[in-house]
Amino acid sequence: QVQLAESGGGLVQTGGSLSLSCAASGRPFSMYGVGWFRQAPGKEREFVAAISRGTVTHYANSVKGRFTISRDNAKNAVFLQMNSLNPEDTAVYYCAADSYYSGPSAREYDYWGLGTQVTVSS
Repeated sequence: QVQLAESGGGLVQTGGSLSLSCAASGRPFSMYGVGWFRQAPGKEREFVAAISRGTVTHYANSVKGRFTISRDNAKNAVFLQMNSLNPEDTAVYYCAADSYYSGPSAREYDYWGLGTQVTVSS
């Protein structure tokens, strides 16, 4: 098993940047595909980005070109660099991990963190 903890959320103005981290404990993080998801108030959880064990990446169209997912297995962490933020990016951001999956479907991930709040002011 693996335990996940997100950090790096906060309040930022439109056009600003934030870098989120997902730290893992337990089994080596290199054994997992990792996804980032977000959930805004009153909305369903949506896919943001994912990275495979082999560092193949996937992005939602809404964040492509603005967000970058990366991983540092030596640090047991996955990162989400978010640039050019806008109010529509306001949400709680979650990281998720799975031994075999690294795609956009939330139901495929076995492990989840508790989330970190990102608020973008206009």
